Amino acid sequence: MTDTPTRAGFVALIGEPNAGKSTLTNRMVGAKVSIVTHKVQTTRTRIRGVAIEGATQIVFVDTPGLFRPRRRLDRAMVAAAWGGAADADIVVLLVEAHRGLTEGTQAIIDALKDRVSAGRKVALAINKIDRVKAEVLLALSEKLNAAYPFTETFMISAEKGHGVDALRGWLAEALPEGPWLYPEDQIADLPMRMIAAEMTREKLTLRLHEELPYQITVETEHWQERKDGSVRIDQLIYVVRDGHKGIVLGNKGETIKSISQAARAEIAEFLGRPVHLFLQVKVRENWLEEAERYSEMGLEFRDGNT
Repeated sequence: MTDTPTRAGFVALIGEPNAGKSTLTNRMVGAKVSIVTHKVQTTRTRIRGVAIEGATQIVFVDTPGLFRPRRRLDRAMVAAAWGGAADADIVVLLVEAHRGLTEGTQAIIDALKDRVSAGRKVALAINKIDRVKAEVLLALSEKLNAAYPFTETFMISAEKGHGVDALRGWLAEALPEGPWLYPEDQIADLPMRMIAAEMTREKLTLRLHEELPYQITVETEHWQERKDGSVRIDQLIYVVRDGHKGIVLGNKGETIKSISQAARAEIAEFLGRPVHLFLQVKVRENWLEEAERYSEMGLEFRDGNT
């Protein structure tokens, strides 16, 4: 037995959309718990991934990207992001190296001063460092640290793993002493029904174009454990108009078939057992204004501005 005290706590990853928060969460956890696409505003809920580093359990809160909200769904996502930051023991701001100190990142830094309590540790992680030269990184680090008193600064590539071990090691030491918050073998606190729905939504987002993915949501309607160890999953894909339904289905159902195959393979790999996945597309014109849909996504149904 070791005398090393156990530590545990929540780490909120914040930043602009597409800064690499989901990729970093998955890298830290060592499994895919957060969906990753090249499209912005993909993460809608605060997905918690659980990582173990020595005697420390690190619970990552992968928040939606922070941006200027326009619609009700946008407001709910931004509120979820700031809620995750306010509740966390440590906040990590991710900034894309090649984009630098953008107007959006400056707005987040300004908001940090008001929304994160004094004394809270806020670290800076400059991501995608392989895209710029060393002197550019150094200048960006100096500029960002002049804009906010970050506790520590890390240069990382979440995709390739560079610098991630150093960040994880620092987080493990900086979190408070205390008992672990989740069982040792648990890697995420989202219900499996929601993780499966997110995986299907990722495949939709990757396959479809333009604004359509942001007007689609996926719900797991039924989850049936079978005697042979497999699982049957029935999911509903909600779209806002008939034309969108046709796009999702594709010519002779080819699009929905390929999406279903890709989602089924990924869910089966995650669960470690066979999966029978059945997708149904439904038109629901006002799902973006329905409180029940937000509850399914783990978001708060909000009026007005955040």
